[in-house]
Amino acid sequence: MSVLGSLSATLRMIRFSHTVFALPFALLAAIAAARRTGDAAGALWRCGGWVLLCMVAARSAAMTFNRLADARWDAANPRTRGRELVTGTVTPRFAALFFLATSSLFVFSAAMLNDLAGMLAVPALAILCLYSYTKRFTALSHLALGACLGMAPVGAWIGVLGAPAAFPLWLGAAVLCWAAGFDILYAIADVEFDLSHGLFSLPASLGVRGALWVSAALHAVTAAILAAIGLWFHLGPFYFAGLVLVAGLLLYEHWILRPGDLSRLGAAFFTVNGAVSLVFGGASIADLFLSGATP
Repeated sequence: MSVLGSLSATLRMIRFSHTVFALPFALLAAIAAARRTGDAAGALWRCGGWVLLCMVAARSAAMTFNRLADARWDAANPRTRGRELVTGTVTPRFAALFFLATSSLFVFSAAMLNDLAGMLAVPALAILCLYSYTKRFTALSHLALGACLGMAPVGAWIGVLGAPAAFPLWLGAAVLCWAAGFDILYAIADVEFDLSHGLFSLPASLGVRGALWVSAALHAVTAAILAAIGLWFHLGPFYFAGLVLVAGLLLYEHWILRPGDLSRLGAAFFTVNGAVSLVFGGASIADLFLSGATP
């Protein structure tokens, strides 16, 4: 029971439910890639489970590494002192073992897909872990996080077809801008802590007002890239309906946040962006099946 309890606490520590942020984009890329094979059902049967395992294992490993790397900062930050690794609910030893297990699962699952996916697994994992240190030396750490999430659709596509293509790369660029934008919002909560401890972030560098403008600009670029994807790859009405809803959600996210009123920051970060991912992923996947588009 102690092992099960530690595992449950570890899943809480890494916010396992937040896997939903990048997962729909990975599934969209995997389904689009499967349609390119001429036997979508067969390709998804062979690869879908491994792609899902790669996605979940990679994120779990990266988040566990992040918690281990940031343990001393989390202990000093009033906002994060309740995290499981700080309170002792999860021990560093158990977290390290969980990291090794999920890392191994990721590499194994990637190798089961194809040669290129297997070769890229370790470098991809290294990039995911490197993100944890970027806040120590650059205010552009938000873009590094965005790049990590943006690898999800690219990796899913490669996992199915064994080669990159324009569609997942552009989709990954949209995810990069979207995730960087919402990570800037998340970092607003730690402005004072970052300034007092020599950590870097755009809110700490530009102030809250400047950070809100940069986040809004990144989300505008996100919408523009998604619109360009739809037009270039001749996607159908369900895709564009999802895009309109996503644009509305992003506008709402920035409407409820003001430099002098950040009381709804949690709702803006967690609820709205979770909805963005699910709405866009669901509408886009439905479009592939109902409109017959093959990006």
